[in-house]
Amino acid sequence: MIYLDNSATTKPFPEAIDSFMTVATKYFGNPSSLHELGMKAERLLEQSREQTAFLLGVKPNEIIFTSGGTEANNFAIKGAAIQYRQRGNHIITTMIEHPSVAEPCRQLEQMGFEVTYLPVNEKGIIDIDELARAIREETILVSVMHVNNEVGAIQPIEQIGQLLKQHPKIVFHVDHVQGVTKVPLDLKKAHIDLCTMSAHKFHGLRGAGILYLRNGIRLSPLLAGGGQELQMRSGTENVAAIVAMTKALRLSFAAFEQKAAYLFALKERWIQELAKIADIQLNTPAEHSAPHIINFSLNGLKSEVFVHELEKQHIFVSTTSACSSKKRTPSKTLMAMGVDQQKAESAVRISLSYENKLEEIPVAIHAIQHAIQKLKEVTR
Repeated sequence: MIYLDNSATTKPFPEAIDSFMTVATKYFGNPSSLHELGMKAERLLEQSREQTAFLLGVKPNEIIFTSGGTEANNFAIKGAAIQYRQRGNHIITTMIEHPSVAEPCRQLEQMGFEVTYLPVNEKGIIDIDELARAIREETILVSVMHVNNEVGAIQPIEQIGQLLKQHPKIVFHVDHVQGVTKVPLDLKKAHIDLCTMSAHKFHGLRGAGILYLRNGIRLSPLLAGGGQELQMRSGTENVAAIVAMTKALRLSFAAFEQKAAYLFALKERWIQELAKIADIQLNTPAEHSAPHIINFSLNGLKSEVFVHELEKQHIFVSTTSACSSKKRTPSKTLMAMGVDQQKAESAVRISLSYENKLEEIPVAIHAIQHAIQKLKEVTR
């Protein structure tokens, strides 16, 4: 098997699974319980909070554990909008955000908020000057993803943070789900107020996520209840998944330290080989893009059929975002970048991890060529 869909989900580290099993079987108490088993679970939870904060360069009381990236994004965006509604009702985001950012913004529009969706250039990057011009007196929130999940474009988050530093009433949210452990981001240096991450994107288990909430920023809670997670996110914590996530985060940061150059080299080799195939048009920008995401179009061939052809060879890729891949609509990211609709409908994404090997490339390239040839014969 050659797995090339790591932006959809990653294979959990064995160490993360071991941590989950240990906590789930030996320390299964409710961390809110007063007895010894509950206190042990609470201790593990707080140790995870401290280690996560250390790895991200922030304070433990700035870490809120969630059920994943979608909840964290919804909490950040809706929580900030409702909390600071008395300041204004204007939100700024981009045209290429993940659905877990775009859809909450649409819901807020139905509640009377105004949302500006910034365009991107042909490389998938917003214009800082355009952002500056979009800011109004009533702007309360700016939400910009760090790494685009479809094409890998990296937004200038530090520059955005510097700009927004001049507007202290605006809350700055960053969706860091695709960037964490692969593209460095200093949360403090970039003046980020809210930042979201998801365990299963860095070899943790599904069901756990992180919301960084800078001290001084308040959110209106989405979930009312027992007041867990520093009175911000009610609901009994999934301690086993959180401990496993912390282990995965530490191991993934270690992998970045050891293998960052390797991942870039791996991507470069992939791009070199894909560029040799006449029926492929590369969409991922050559510069300012993440080391693990490659997007290309099949020049009108059906991408979903292509995905299934590769699957027969035990090679797994995807079309667009995993959250959107079954909707069979053109990639909104590629359309925003100026790619024509036919190419946007035939887009394919390869997404790598530190676990992928150079030896996989010739095998996969041969299968890709074979799949394209088969699709062309069918469409004749």
